Order: sequence, then C-alpha cells, then structure tokens
Amino acid sequence: MPRSLDELRDLLDLEKIEDNLFRGRQPETRLQRVFGGQVAGQALVAASRTMGRDRAVHSLHAYFLRPGDTSVPIVYDVECTRDGRSFSTRRVVARQHGRTIFYMSASFHVPEPGYEHQDAMPDVPDPERCPTLGEVLEKVSGRPSAAWAEEWAALDVRYAGDSARGGVPADPEHPARARVWLRAAGTLPDDPVLHSCVLAYASDLTLLGATLVPHDTHIGAPDLQTVSLDHAIWFHRAFRADEWLLYDQVSPSAADSRGLATGRLFTPDGSLVASVVQEGLIRQVPRTEK
Repeated sequence: MPRSLDELRDLLDLEKIEDNLFRGRQPETRLQRVFGGQVAGQALVAASRTMGRDRAVHSLHAYFLRPGDTSVPIVYDVECTRDGRSFSTRRVVARQHGRTIFYMSASFHVPEPGYEHQDAMPDVPDPERCPTLGEVLEKVSGRPSAAWAEEWAALDVRYAGDSARGGVPADPEHPARARVWLRAAGTLPDDPVLHSCVLAYASDLTLLGATLVPHDTHIGAPDLQTVSLDHAIWFHRAFRADEWLLYDQVSPSAADSRGLATGRLFTPDGSLVASVVQEGLIRQVPRTEK
C-alpha cells in the first residue's frame, strides 16, 4: 500500500494505453496480494476518465474475483455501457496475466435538485481525542503500531471505539459495531473525482474488521483468512477526502465463513456523504505447529 499521500495520488493517476484502456501501477508493499481498495479506487479512476465533468459518480458495485499480483501492473478495460440524458453507466474489468481479477459497474448522474433527508450522525469523540488505528491494533496483536501504520501512511485513521472494547454504547440489536475517523494524510487538489476515488480506496481498509468485533480477533490474525468478496458504495453528497469523515460500521451477520458489514460516512458537521456495504471471507484456519 502507498506510504504517503503523494504515492497514493500517483497510484490513482492511471496511464492511458488506448481509448477506454488504462494501466495502473503498483506501490511497494509487503502484502501478498493487492489491497482491494486500491483496485476499486483505480477502477473508479478508469471509469471517470471516460466521463464528462458534468456527471459525478453516485454508485459503484464491485466483485473481487482473484487475488491481485503486487509485482505487475493492472490493466483496466472500460466498457461505455450507456449514456442517457441524466445517467451514464460504465463497466470496468481489471486484468492481470490475461485473467480477470475484478470487475465493477459504476453509475454517474447529472446533479439535480430534489427531496432531502438523512440519518443522524452518532455522537462520538472528536478524532483528536481518539487513538490511531495502529495503536489499537498493537494492543490486540502485539505487532508494533509503526508496522501497522507503515502500509497505510497515506491515510490518517483514528479509532473511535467498538461494541466489544468500549467507546460504542451497548446495543443488543447490533452486537458488532465499530467506528473510525479517517482522512487523507495531507491536502488534495480541488478535484471531486480524486476525492471520490480516495474515498473508494479508504472504504475497504476497516470495514471487514467490523465483522470480527464480537469474536475477539482481528484482520491479520495468524489463524484467520480474510478476503474482500464484493463491495458497493453510494455517494450521496459532496465531501473532501482530506477532511475528517466518521466511518460508522455495523456487521448485521456473520455465517458460513462470511461476514457482512455496512458503513455510513459522515462529515464532522453531520452530513451523510456516502454509504458502503461489503461482504468478505472470514475463514478460521488451524494454526500450524512449529
């Protein structure tokens, strides 16, 4: 994963190979497979490069089909499915070694006035009062916080609590809830497309972890195999990815080695800017004896 915001911006600046065909570079990483948020963010960049500036993404739906190889670039093939008066649709296929590893459908909409309502933002401590995500994971895993933070230095992530360790009020209807504040670790240019792509990147970082909250384990545990299976985002309102966003995450179900999690992203003033849903593999694996 990129180790600075500049590296993340470079990662999201795809090379155009041909009309509707793009190539994404890889960052230096210790991960064995490509981070799902990277593929989603790059795919959204590719789709957006085929759109006019009059339309903004309002939703994307994606499936992770095969593990990505971190040693070679990813090619993104965009199909311009439809351009209507108000909506446009794109389908993006990501390939490596001649095989499809990911595909995404994205819809873009011309902004227009209409009815307005939204959920209320939960009451949480300010991000400056919250520990970093690396500090929290150091306590549960024993791995130094600097080692956790090294892979996501492009983002500033603060842990606002969960329903197992505290910080989130007990709710018998939602036994698996976790909250984080997140933002890009620096200033981004005034480009709404880039902010949407950075949010797509960041939305995959902690969401699957919410499915593990009641089970006394974490992403990266040696006896756990975790993989994002599918991912969907709905963009509701304008936002900046370099300003704090509260990610309120709930897992309504875990069963059959799969966990489902939903997330709502709020600005500090309470505006609901995006909703996210993800299902992932959370498979228990036996520890190997040394």
